[in-house]
Amino acid sequence: MNSVITSLTASTWFGYVARILLTYIFWASGISKLVDFPAAVSEMQHFDLNPPASFAIATIFVQLAGSLLVILNRWTWLGAGALGVFTALTIPIAHTFWNMEEPLKTVEFYVVMEHITVIGGLMVAAWKAGK
Repeated sequence: MNSVITSLTASTWFGYVARILLTYIFWASGISKLVDFPAAVSEMQHFDLNPPASFAIATIFVQLAGSLLVILNRWTWLGAGALGVFTALTIPIAHTFWNMEEPLKTVEFYVVMEHITVIGGLMVAAWKAGK
C-alpha cells in the first residue's frame, strides 16, 4: 500500500492537480475580477482602497500571476510568497473580526483561520518546490 501512495504522490500529474487545487481560490477570484472588472473596483472601494481601479488591477495580477507560477512550479517561491503576503494582508483589510459583533465576528474569525491555513499550504508548496 505504501508503494502505491508513494508512486501516486511522486507522479507529475499529482503535483499539478495539488497545485491547481491549492491556488483555486486565487485564480478563480482573479478570473472573476477580470470578467467583471467594475465589481472588482467596487470591492476595492468597499474596503476603502484608493485608487480602487489600481488596487483591482494589482489584485488580479497577484492572484493570476502568483497562481500560474505555483501551478507551473516555476519560481514557486515567488508565486507562493506573493499569494501568501496577499492573503495575510486581506486579514487586517477585509476580515477584521475583532471589530465585529456576533455572529459575524465568529464567521470572520474562522475565515481568518482558513487564511492562515492557506498561507501554510503555500509555504509547503514553496518548500517542496525547493527540494
